[in-house]
Amino acid sequence: MVTRAGQQDYVDRISEVLAEEYEPEVAQAKLLAYRVRRLAHRLETEIKRELAPHGIELWELELLACLIRAAPDHRLSAGRLMAQLQLTSGAVTNRVSRLERNGWLTRDFDPADRRSVLVTLTPAGHERAMEVFGVKTAAEHALLSALSPSAQNTLNDDLRTVLLDLEGPA
Repeated sequence: MVTRAGQQDYVDRISEVLAEEYEPEVAQAKLLAYRVRRLAHRLETEIKRELAPHGIELWELELLACLIRAAPDHRLSAGRLMAQLQLTSGAVTNRVSRLERNGWLTRDFDPADRRSVLVTLTPAGHERAMEVFGVKTAAEHALLSALSPSAQNTLNDDLRTVLLDLEGPA
């Protein structure tokens, strides 16, 4: 396939092979999956590179962001963090432990259910996240600026449709 100004991306170069092996609908889905994975990898790599000089990992910022969004008390159960971050309980436990050592959050037993752990953002964690959110946002904006705002809206809508089908509503 020839795209803007006659240029092809990496995925276009494999489309002919896919077209020979799969029905058109299947080949198209595979091409889209390749592009989504490549874009996700590029986004993550670039954001990590931009955050590194600030001494914070992407996963740390994402966990802090979950707690910031949990207004007004900036507290979530470990189970809710698992669901929002799409991680296992062991991964959440390890990440929460590390951020707790940094003083960026605390964890306590839920007074209503002693089997449940509540994770709460500390003022230091909030301050740290706010210091570097702009770096992540600028990297995302730069990486996706090849698409017009209208095209970004359309892509957001289309990807939302797929995620709703896969995950259901929030």
